[in-house]
Amino acid sequence: MNRIGACGLDLLAVVVFVVIGRANHDEGETVAGLARTLWPFAVGLGVGWGLAWLARRDFGRIGTGVVVWLACVGIGIVLRAVAGQGVAAAFVVVALVVLGLFLLGWRAVDRLSRRLRAHAARR
Repeated sequence: MNRIGACGLDLLAVVVFVVIGRANHDEGETVAGLARTLWPFAVGLGVGWGLAWLARRDFGRIGTGVVVWLACVGIGIVLRAVAGQGVAAAFVVVALVVLGLFLLGWRAVDRLSRRLRAHAARR
């Protein structure tokens, strides 16, 4: 998978996380509200991508996904705290679990798909 596609899927995953979270807390779906909740995680995501790029990592690999995931959540939580947004322990756990599933999940599906196609091609 190329970097642009991987970054697009990562960003989509974070947007879905934000939309689901805001919907579950009846916070409304205004553009301003979504942006306010999204920006800390988007910055963290950007830092994760920067680290992966500097290390010349394949953005579609699960190992790269771990770096992106931890940067996204870690920096996102710190920025939320600095901005006066909620950072309850339960939220941190939910963010780690859900973003981990989303950011690593598409990579796992992609890897499995590639293996299945390679196996089928060898037959």
